[in-house]
Amino acid sequence: MSPSGRVAFVTGASQGIGRACALRLAKDGVAVAVGARNQERLNQLVSEITAAGGKAAAFALDVASEDRVKETIKAAVAQFGKIDILVNNAGITRDQLVMRMKRADWDAVLETNLTSAYLCIQQVISSMLRQKWGRIINITSVFGQMGQAGQANYAASKAGLIGLTMAIAREVGSRNITCNAVAPGFIETAMTAALSEEFKQNAVKQIPLGRVGTPEDVAAAVAFLASDDASYITGQILSVNGGMLMG
Repeated sequence: MSPSGRVAFVTGASQGIGRACALRLAKDGVAVAVGARNQERLNQLVSEITAAGGKAAAFALDVASEDRVKETIKAAVAQFGKIDILVNNAGITRDQLVMRMKRADWDAVLETNLTSAYLCIQQVISSMLRQKWGRIINITSVFGQMGQAGQANYAASKAGLIGLTMAIAREVGSRNITCNAVAPGFIETAMTAALSEEFKQNAVKQIPLGRVGTPEDVAAAVAFLASDDASYITGQILSVNGGMLMG
């Protein structure tokens, strides 16, 4: 059962995993509101979705700004009438060993990766509670589960998303609202493209399936959790990592 007829809001949708999620949900019949800082890329995404017969709208959004989050979600609801599905995907990295990490880099990553999810959930939850239906899907990371040297801020933010997911699932489960997370492993995106070839080769050696993942692999998991087929799943972390981390 697909979530056709629903409305989704996807953050960090201008590229990578967020873009793939928006495209997959639109393919499944979901109207998609897409938010990110890059308006030009968002417009291209909306054009691609509408050209294929889907419904979409672009909203310039810096998720680190509480005011912009409130304004943008209000505008999305005004255009589409509701938000049934929230995909908290926006994320950044500011890598450095903890002994050299600047407070500004710690704060920026926590605000963008974790606090933004709280802000977005807070803005959509009232309408989900009223209609007694909702899907909240947070994009965490394998490094939020196992840690990563040089990424104390990123790993902490993604681990925080896991705790947030479980807390929200307990708060709103009685109203037929589910809250789950998808934890990607090594995915081929612009963020990972900057890594050295040696690092990539070593990473693949740790993956039983022997390849890096694609944004579409993650989007498929998101689409499942957004569907009625996942109606009895909440508070869970769905790992999409090729077997990189088990247990």
